[in-house]
Amino acid sequence: MKKLLSFGLASIVSIVLLGATPSFSDTILLKVPVWFSTSLPSLGTTPKWVETELNKVSKGLRGGHGLSMKVYEPGKLVPPKEILESVSSGSVNAGYVTPGYLRGHLGDKGGILSAVPFGPDAPEFLAWIYYGNGRTLWQGLYDDAGFNVHSIPCGIIAPETSGWFTKPINSPADLDGLRMRFFGLGALVMEKLGVSTSQLPGGEIVPALEKGAIDATEFSMPAIDRRLGINKILEYNYFPGWHQPATLFDLIINGDTWVGMTEPQQILVEVTCKAAMTEGLALGEAIQFDAMKENAAAGTKNMYWSEDMLATFASAWDEVVAEMSAADPQFKVIWDDLQAFRADYAIWNEWAYLPRPGTERK
Repeated sequence: MKKLLSFGLASIVSIVLLGATPSFSDTILLKVPVWFSTSLPSLGTTPKWVETELNKVSKGLRGGHGLSMKVYEPGKLVPPKEILESVSSGSVNAGYVTPGYLRGHLGDKGGILSAVPFGPDAPEFLAWIYYGNGRTLWQGLYDDAGFNVHSIPCGIIAPETSGWFTKPINSPADLDGLRMRFFGLGALVMEKLGVSTSQLPGGEIVPALEKGAIDATEFSMPAIDRRLGINKILEYNYFPGWHQPATLFDLIINGDTWVGMTEPQQILVEVTCKAAMTEGLALGEAIQFDAMKENAAAGTKNMYWSEDMLATFASAWDEVVAEMSAADPQFKVIWDDLQAFRADYAIWNEWAYLPRPGTERK
């Protein structure tokens, strides 16, 4: 048993694929531009982990190398905002993205397949993606928008913090008029409350704060925000991450490239990406408490939203959902499917898990 447990991903996948006796007629190099710097833990390190593990496995396959991956830092191959179009056209054959950053291509509905305000946490999200209709609907976003890509879920992170501010936020009035960097569907909630939002890339956040172009920001988890230096400028860091209880990422491969791959090559990518879900989630969960302790020692004040503020955010989110469901039939299809799954999942969740503080099982 100890010997079995000591096998890494490369050992396990090699055993599976060796049994398939693959024969590779052509070697495929997946060139993967990424959205985030691979120096950012969990958020950026996951595609680099996929590259490393996939290349280890592929080199051990009988019948030849066959498949390899090379990750390119943001902007080195194509600008992040052009990744989807570049992969679809075939100018690059793969990319690493999240639908929440593709609003210009997929619309706001893409956010449901990225991070959902007051939505599922990581285990529930993964259950819907893999064993509900989530992945089919995810692929449908790209197909219906006319993009020639094959989407593979390939990363997930746990909750992010929901904002860094210069002062305590005690009421909705304290938000009104703020200029704030904010991500995805949560930005639509903040706009309901009078916040002017922008979705700046991570590397532009601190310069924008220093220049006074924005007053507040959210970006990611404490360890990642600390890496960017946000904690050196803003003092009040708010929890919980109501806007992003979990965030999904995908590896997109040009549709023609995917069809031209052998089944063992496809399996290798799929299995490696599925393992990347565990890697990204576990790493993200393991490094936050040290960052929070370091932030607190340096003067960060960790704050928890009041019940009134959380209710305010939730109410604004309900308005956003109603408006988007009325305006976009595809949003409503995806949203209704997720809600139906969550209603069933709630049965399990209510009985299987300890209640959150302040709640009781019915």
